[in-house]
Amino acid sequence: MKKLIYFIIVIFAIGLFSGCEDFLDTQNFTGKNSETFPKTEVDANQMLTGVYAVMNEIMSRDPNTSYFLNAELASDDRFGGGGANDKHWQATNHLLSINPDQFSGFWRRHYMGVARANGAIAALETSMKEGDVKNQKIGEAKVLRAYFYFELVQLLGDVPLMKKAPETVADAMESPAQVSQKEIFQQIGTDLWDAYSTMPANAWNTEKSGTVTKWAAAGMLARVWLFYTGFYEETSLPTDDGQVTAEQVAAALKDCIDNSGHSLVPDFRSLWPYTNEVSKVNYQFAKDAPVWVKDGSNPEQVFVVKHMGFNNWVANLHTTNQFALYFAIRNDGDKNRYKNIFPMGQGWGAGPVSSRMWSQWVSDEPMDPRRVASIYDVTSEGAGGYKYGSDSQMEETGLWQKKIVATTAYGKDGDPNVLFNSFFSSDKYEGYTGDHFQVGHAADIALIRFADILLMHSEVTGTIESMNKVRARVSLPPVAAYSLAAIQRERRYELAFEGLRWGDIRRWHIAEQVLPSMYGVKIWTEGRDGPMKEQNSNIADRYRATKGFFMIPQSEIDLSGGALKQNAGWENATFTSFVE
Repeated sequence: MKKLIYFIIVIFAIGLFSGCEDFLDTQNFTGKNSETFPKTEVDANQMLTGVYAVMNEIMSRDPNTSYFLNAELASDDRFGGGGANDKHWQATNHLLSINPDQFSGFWRRHYMGVARANGAIAALETSMKEGDVKNQKIGEAKVLRAYFYFELVQLLGDVPLMKKAPETVADAMESPAQVSQKEIFQQIGTDLWDAYSTMPANAWNTEKSGTVTKWAAAGMLARVWLFYTGFYEETSLPTDDGQVTAEQVAAALKDCIDNSGHSLVPDFRSLWPYTNEVSKVNYQFAKDAPVWVKDGSNPEQVFVVKHMGFNNWVANLHTTNQFALYFAIRNDGDKNRYKNIFPMGQGWGAGPVSSRMWSQWVSDEPMDPRRVASIYDVTSEGAGGYKYGSDSQMEETGLWQKKIVATTAYGKDGDPNVLFNSFFSSDKYEGYTGDHFQVGHAADIALIRFADILLMHSEVTGTIESMNKVRARVSLPPVAAYSLAAIQRERRYELAFEGLRWGDIRRWHIAEQVLPSMYGVKIWTEGRDGPMKEQNSNIADRYRATKGFFMIPQSEIDLSGGALKQNAGWENATFTSFVE
């Protein structure tokens, strides 16, 4: 039975990105089981494809099921936005819910990732011979399992723990038990420490782009350690064999800094797709910037989710970067409107940037070039004629982030009469060569950048050297002495809109203080201006009651027969509709 279960896992994982006819016609899997597969590195890569694929599907098929999107919308730096029907985004921004199963997709996809990682680890441990290849592949699976669990526990708190693949049908039918957050973090800590300790120390560019490396394991270990020790006010991260200390995390980060080959790119702007060669020539802000450092050749990308383009609607919709679509400005049907906000493209309008963030940034770092490199102001950068409230856009401020967003380009040879929905539609880039605004975005999403490695090193060690390297890149003066306030500012501005602010304000215990700053900000809702209003309850009170965890899907509690318990603050939840 064990062989049969592993066989099913293998088929499911490998078949995910394979056409059915080619898959069945060219490969014989009838002889594969946990004793014969995976044996080689090629076999292991095929098995791991199914685990990586869950990450890609979360971010490309339905970003609503991602931690990244929900964390961005929950933070103080952005609003929910979207259209009048996107009430789940607006609810997340106010720490509310519109229905008891708002996070059911998040739950299902993340546990799919855990299950596939469990199956891969079991098969890899059984079948592969000892050595660097085995250590690398098991390490990849453990980092991915830790990644899924870390997102689950940050968003939903006390969740079930599945530590291994089922060995019998009876095992597979048994529901895993809900455990404490500390037990989830112990599993995460064990996986990440094991992966970092055993994976080979290969330079980042010797691995295929998107592959989890020892350096990604080090970065994830530090991120988890900082959240766990900060949020729970502990001094170390538990593992099955003991604990991971600050000294061990600092050493892992120093190892990455010294030996990974990763580095900062010289110009902050060239990290972001608006500096691609076919857009920057027509974009005044980026004309003097170095050309975008293409995915796969960027030394600053430590851990990424890969995206790829195909000339096929269905395939492309399920593999391209849908965050670029979700975070782009809503369209009223007039394509010419986008010439007024070049090179920003059209999309669903999630996450308008709070004007309070802009003004705080000006106050904290008036000469910081990252502000205009990260935020698009339709008033100062647009060509004029911008229309507020297009396509029922909600909670609009006129400020949009530039990092992960649809990026347009003028046509071949810079023809201003032709506007590509995505720069990937140009023959200068390999990717989606059609021109549909929903499926043309193929840029990778960086989960960990080398700048974050440096900032985490400063925070763990309480020193300034690494933080000042990040500041020097944008010609800001060095910080004279380390302080928590200094690292908080630096992380907020260097890593803005990269999915980290929500976790940071929670682990620093400042969420209750900063979240109310969202209210009173001038917004436009379906073209009507007015202040951003609190909904249903005081947000600081909501945060104190929930500690920032969202609602476990009620359908999962029902399926468990009540064995699953709801998170604090949601036991008698009422579901909201919004009036702006």
